[in-house]
Order: sequence, then structure tokens, then C-alpha cells
Amino acid sequence: MWRALPRRGTVAATVRQDDPMDTDRGHDERIPPPGDAPPPGTPMTGGGGVLPRLARPQVSPRTVVVVLATALALLAALFLLWQVRQVVRWALIAAFLAVALTPPVDWLERHRVKRALAIGVVYIALLLAVAGLAALVAPPLVDQVGGAVGSIADAARRPGGVNGAIEEFARAHGLAGPLETIRGQVQSLPTGVSQVTKPLLAGVVAVVSSVTAIIAILLLTFFLLLDGKGFVEAGVLLFAEAQRPRMRRLLAQSARAVYGYIGGNLTISLICGVGVFLALSILRLPYAVAIALVVALLDLLPLVGATLGAAVVVIAAVLVDPVKGLIVLVYFVVYQQVENNLLQPLVYGRSVKLHPMAVFLAVLAGGQLLGILGALLAIPVAEIGRILIAEWLAGRARATGGTPHSAEEQTPVATVAADAAGDGRDAAR
Repeated sequence: MWRALPRRGTVAATVRQDDPMDTDRGHDERIPPPGDAPPPGTPMTGGGGVLPRLARPQVSPRTVVVVLATALALLAALFLLWQVRQVVRWALIAAFLAVALTPPVDWLERHRVKRALAIGVVYIALLLAVAGLAALVAPPLVDQVGGAVGSIADAARRPGGVNGAIEEFARAHGLAGPLETIRGQVQSLPTGVSQVTKPLLAGVVAVVSSVTAIIAILLLTFFLLLDGKGFVEAGVLLFAEAQRPRMRRLLAQSARAVYGYIGGNLTISLICGVGVFLALSILRLPYAVAIALVVALLDLLPLVGATLGAAVVVIAAVLVDPVKGLIVLVYFVVYQQVENNLLQPLVYGRSVKLHPMAVFLAVLAGGQLLGILGALLAIPVAEIGRILIAEWLAGRARATGGTPHSAEEQTPVATVAADAAGDGRDAAR
């Protein structure tokens, strides 16, 4: 026989009452033994079982609010950076220029020249260098451009005009088919006045934007050169005292990589431009100055710059004289070998120690993100990444008992990885 006994603060508990007629005196399995009875206040099921207690929530509403607010703040910061991405690009260029110009400014400061005046002297020296290059290049460039314009004018006075001269040149060199294709594309272009003025206005806007960018970059570079050391030291002080020497060493190595690469790249481009000018002058090919300037600028681009410059020169030489074009092609093949195996190791040997595949991937990624600017900055950024990875692997090697390797060492990657994992010590045994 069953009877419900009420408990204080709970639903009624179901217990069994002894019945003299009941032959089964055992304890019902549905009823918990007296020693295992739940504490007062535990909800009971109708069959005598105990409902599970629900644990208190581990995530408080305050935590949820903090996470949502942090996510919104991060999204707002990313949106703001996207809106001012042009300024971020200028600041990035200014930072690299400041690192590249720091050695001459520091040298002048060590010789008792005030830092602000030293920066001004370096700026004036750069301006004079650009003006000297322009004075060297501009007169022959103007003469050669004027000669090209005169040739076009002479062709216009011939029977058939410029079109006739172009057709005659194309037939002589087997380019009649491509010429017809280009002519059809040119004739399909819009010729309205409004369509012509739009590119003109866009060009004016581009010139104004370029001047604004140059002024902004120079001002940012000036401020970074003037107070950059204070900014860096303030950032280093944010780290623990035991980590500050390590951070200063990493920053010094990164700075050497940046100004070493920028100076080396300018040096190799200058050598390339001078070599092309001499080669074209010896072969008496026209527009030697203009073509050499274009090649020097293209050579600033890593990996593909020299190839593009060679293609421009070879095509221009072939159109003038196929034999001379072949000679120019041989010259560029030889020069490319000299640059890759002699000039680059000599100039970049102490500043850039990247694997060729890493250089290739870095240039591709930089070009994809920031275009030509990204391709120019990709190699020093990748070198800084290599320095950081080398420092991390050296720390791992110390922790595992291996041999640590600094970023300046020319150690195979497999050896560095083995020492970082602790396998180098076992292999040595």
C-alpha cells in the first residue's frame, strides 16, 4: 500500500507503507535507500527518481557584453583603418624612408650637428642628387624626344602621312597583321570631347594627389627621423625589463635589413641603368638615355624588373636593327648572370638572407596587397619576418638543449629546425 507523505518545501515524496498481506518485504528499487536520500529541497519525480540539478551558468551576462563590445570596437577600428588606408600607406613609406635615412642623419649628429639640421642637410643632399640626375638626363632626353617628334612630323609630310610610314615599317618587319588589329581597336575608341576631357581631369587630379602624397611622406619622414628613437624606446619600455635587450636587438637587426636592402636596390638599379646606357651608346642605338632611365626604374622591382627592362630594350633594338637586337639580348643574358651571382650577393649579402622561394612568395603577396608599392616593400618585410622566426627558433633551441642560431648565421633550415626541436643534440651524439 502506498501513501504520500508531504515534505517541507518539496513536492510530496512517495514512500512505501508495510502491508501485512504483502509477502515482498524487500526495499523497492524505485525508492532510494535511506542513506542515499536526497537533501531537502530536491525535486522528486513521480516514480521516486531524483531530477538532475542544473549547474549555474559559467558565462555571466557581463562577460557576454564585454565580448560583444570588444568585437564591435575591433570592427570599428578596422573600418577606420580602411577609410584612412591612403594615410596608412604614406605612413608605411615614411617609416621605411626614415629607417633608410637614419644612418647618414646619425653620422651627422655624431659630428656635432643638431638632429633637425642634420635631417635638413640630408634632404638637401637628396634634392641635389635628384636635380643632378635630372640635369644629366634631361638634355639628351629632350633632344631624343624632340628627334622622335621630328621623325613623326617628317612622316606626316610624306605621301600617305603617318599612317603610310607606319604601314611601310610594319610591312618591312612583318607586322602588318598586328597593325591592322591595333588600328581596328584604335578606331573603336570613343572620340567625343567629353570622353577626352575626363581622362585629362583625372590626370590633373592624379598629379595633385601625387604632390600631396610626396609632401605628406616627406613631413612624416622628418618627424620620424627627429623623434623616432623616442617612439621606439617608449614601445620597448612596454615590455618586461628582462625582454628589453632582446627587443632592442631585434629592432636593430630589422633596421639594418631595411636600409641595407633599400641602399642595395638603388645601387644595383643605378649600375643596371649605366650599363644599358653604355651598351646602347656603343651600338649607336637611338634613345639610349630614355631607355636606360626606364630600365633603371624597372630594375627597382624585385625578380621581374630586370626582365621587363630587358624586354623593352630588346624590342626597341630589334625594331631598329635585328642584329643589334640580338647583341642586346646577349648582353642582358650576361648581365643578368652577373647581377644574380655577383652583385646581389655582394650588395645584399649582409642585409637579406632570404631563400629565393621566400622572395618570390613575398613579392607575389606584396604585389597582390599593395601593387607596385607592396612589391618594393615585400623583401624587407619578409626579411624582418625571418629575423623574428630565427629569434623564436633560437629560444626554442635554448629551451630544448639544442644549439641556438642567430639571424646573422648562414645555417641550413633543416639544422636550425632540428636544434629547435632538440634533435640536433641527439644527432651530434
